[in-house]
Amino acid sequence: MEAATRRRQLPGAAGGPGVAFVQARHGSVKAEDKDRTAPFHFDLWFYFTLQNWVLDFGRPIAMLVFPIQWFPLNKPSVGDYFHMTYNVITPFLLLKLIERSPRTLPRSIVYVSIITFIMGASIHLVGDSVNHRLLFSGYQHHLSVRENPIIKNLKPETLIDSFELLYYYDEYLGHCMWYIPFFLILFMYFSGCFTTCKAESHMPGPALLLVVPSGLYYWYLVTEGQIFILFIFTFFAMLALVLHQKRRRLFLDSNGLFLLYSFALTLLLVALWVAWLWNDPVLRKKYPGVIYVPEPWAFYTLHISSQQ
Repeated sequence: MEAATRRRQLPGAAGGPGVAFVQARHGSVKAEDKDRTAPFHFDLWFYFTLQNWVLDFGRPIAMLVFPIQWFPLNKPSVGDYFHMTYNVITPFLLLKLIERSPRTLPRSIVYVSIITFIMGASIHLVGDSVNHRLLFSGYQHHLSVRENPIIKNLKPETLIDSFELLYYYDEYLGHCMWYIPFFLILFMYFSGCFTTCKAESHMPGPALLLVVPSGLYYWYLVTEGQIFILFIFTFFAMLALVLHQKRRRLFLDSNGLFLLYSFALTLLLVALWVAWLWNDPVLRKKYPGVIYVPEPWAFYTLHISSQQ
């Protein structure tokens, strides 16, 4: 009888004070996770923007600036080394960004996205390297593969199919495997950038300084990568998430605002770019269809390098 009484009085018994304490403790942890917010990651966003400009936007420029004698056409160019470095640093920065997310994100999706990103960027490295080498032989980016003077006279004609396959790996498969996981990771991170405190929903000064170079880089990414549909889908998904969370009285923190404003600036720049080149007959021929977003390098080879 006394043993049964003692068992009923144990602190870990069902409904006892021990269980109540554990439940209260777990409840407090969940509340802390829900209310937790992150400061603006100036270091990560700065490194991210800097390496995007130098290693991605800067690699084709470096190929044109550095003397061709330093990098023979049958060896990797300086742009290829830039691309290799980008393929290592960017996934690392994306993983560090995910680590700082206030919200725990699904690890399996993050890992598969990073692996696919690296594979797609590596495929693009090879295709883009060969395509840029063709520029020194007279290849013109504003023309299709079969319309290029140095390609259409190749014998046997099956060689043209090989160049079209290379173009497919570079411009389609490589871009899809590169950019889809890239924007997916950014959106997953964005989904955790919400706070219950409206006072924390503001942009600090350092963030405002990075919005312009960040938005300008994404303009280059969207136009040169021909991923406007992917970009606009991601941007609208971000807006829809903001409206949904607003009904729950959750507000974007500084990191979320930085991403949203950068994408908004990108959309504005793309619209201005398309409006400027709307009536260009040559680019219109290369980019037919409803969605007309010319590539900057196609514009360069058509209107700048050809005049030089």
